Amino acid sequence: MYDVEQIRQDFPILSREVNGKPLVYLDNGASAQKPRAVLDAIQRAYAEEYSNVHRGLHTLSSLSTERYEAVRGKIAAFLGASDEETVVMNTGTTEGINTVAYGWAMPRMEAGDEIVLSVLEHHANIVPWHFLRERMGVVLKWVEPEADGALDPQKVLDAIGPRTKLVAVTHMSNVLGTVVDVAAICAGARERGVATLVDGSQAAVHMPVDVEAIGCDFYAITGHKLYGPSGSGAIYIRPERLAQMRPFMGGGDMIREVHRDRVDYAEPPMKFEAGTPGIVAQIGLGAALDYMSGLGMEAISAHEATLRDYARERLFGLNWLNIQGDATDKGAIFSFTLEGAAHAHDISTVLDKKGVAVRAGHHCAGPLMDHLGLTATCRASFGLYNTRDEVDVLVDALELCHDLFA
Repeated sequence: MYDVEQIRQDFPILSREVNGKPLVYLDNGASAQKPRAVLDAIQRAYAEEYSNVHRGLHTLSSLSTERYEAVRGKIAAFLGASDEETVVMNTGTTEGINTVAYGWAMPRMEAGDEIVLSVLEHHANIVPWHFLRERMGVVLKWVEPEADGALDPQKVLDAIGPRTKLVAVTHMSNVLGTVVDVAAICAGARERGVATLVDGSQAAVHMPVDVEAIGCDFYAITGHKLYGPSGSGAIYIRPERLAQMRPFMGGGDMIREVHRDRVDYAEPPMKFEAGTPGIVAQIGLGAALDYMSGLGMEAISAHEATLRDYARERLFGLNWLNIQGDATDKGAIFSFTLEGAAHAHDISTVLDKKGVAVRAGHHCAGPLMDHLGLTATCRASFGLYNTRDEVDVLVDALELCHDLFA
């Protein structure tokens, strides 16, 4: 049985007050809070086991290496990857997508080649492709969402042309919560000989993910949204794509031998992991994945679906609240504005006075904001520890906002 009240006891920060009110943390889309199991793993790694990994033969180095490398297998299992050697560990989705941009796309694209993107994308899945546009003349082709925020897979596939080399799409919009049928997109792109990259930053937190069933070439995740530390993450890379890639960062650990006249690189995935890694951050991520797996991703998804449905009912009952997007398949993420002159930042400030933490701004989704005709929204994003009572607190705080700004 999914006992949310018991789960909340695992997160020390949820017991604190903000501005004299119990904290209602609804900024999970930006970064989730950490369970005690993660905090303990970090403390233990630094206090009892810390050393650099891979090269030392002494006890602490061997222990740190064992703890660190175990995370690769945990990530692979979490993502449904049958081979842990397809997992490149890094600082998060941004580094993962840049690794693909520099290591795979740049060596094989020319001026006039195309990358298909959706307007739903986070800047992490936009800016690296703009680098290729600016520096190489690569063309970015954009697919717009439907009126309800859904993304039609067929429209994405219809945008593929003879010079399209890559389709890069989100699995779940960080602004609207829209869940994208990435399996359909990946299957269609593969039939057309086009590679696919999926930004899984939001989706991997809220639903079971199976990269092999999805059929993507690249799938990026970030640890700080997965109840793990900031500076942790990974990208799954299909084996044949790994073989096509060149490293884009050089240094220790990603080499076998270095001589005056040549460098012999390590085999993947180490080939793409230069320098001393975020050892403790990744160990913390491993603890977070253990925690989530212990609860069960199906159970987490079901709990959040209940929250989504209740929040949708309550929020859509406020006829002065403008909610952006309401696709049939969406996560528990709601972006909104109030009718009138109240700015998203003002709304967020009032909510904070009631202990409610939401995000206000463009959410690193400039093209989507332009599409919506907005400069900013407030976003309430729910996680595995949120409750129906917290939805009610959010609604009460929004009613106060309406009274203040009407």
